[in-house]
Amino acid sequence: MAEYATSIEIDAEPATVFDYLVTEAGMTGWMGQHADLDPRPGGGFAVDIAGYAIRGQYLHVERPTRVVVSWGVAGSTGLPSGTSTVEFTLTSTEGGTRVDLLHSDLPETELEGHADGWVHFLVRLSVAAPGGDPGPDDWRPIDD
Repeated sequence: MAEYATSIEIDAEPATVFDYLVTEAGMTGWMGQHADLDPRPGGGFAVDIAGYAIRGQYLHVERPTRVVVSWGVAGSTGLPSGTSTVEFTLTSTEGGTRVDLLHSDLPETELEGHADGWVHFLVRLSVAAPGGDPGPDDWRPIDD
C-alpha cells in the first residue's frame, strides 16, 4: 500500500477551513458536485467527484484541527468504499491555516491519480475557504 502526503497554506482561520471539510455547501465549494455528510465518528461521508461516488465515513472529527475519513469508490474493485484513509490536519499559522493532508492505504495503482486529484482540489480549497470563487471544476482523473 502507498500513501500520499502534501500540505498547503490557506488564508483563512482553521475554523473556517474546517467547515469546508464537514458541511455539504463547504465541501462542494471546492470538491465534488454533490455531498451528503454526517461529520461525527461513524457518520457517513459521501461526495460525488467527476462521476465517481466517493464513499466512506468520518473516523475522527476534532473541531477545528483534525478530520479523518475513510475513502473509496462505490463499486470499485481497485479501491472499494472506505478502504483508504484521508487525514486533514489544520494548524493555525500567522497567515491563516496550514492544511496537512495524508491519504494512506492506497493501492500503488491508485497513487498517481489521487496525487493529481489532491493537488487540483487543495488549490481550489485555498481559493474557496478565504471566500473566493474557484470557478467551474473541469478536473477529470488522469486515467479517464
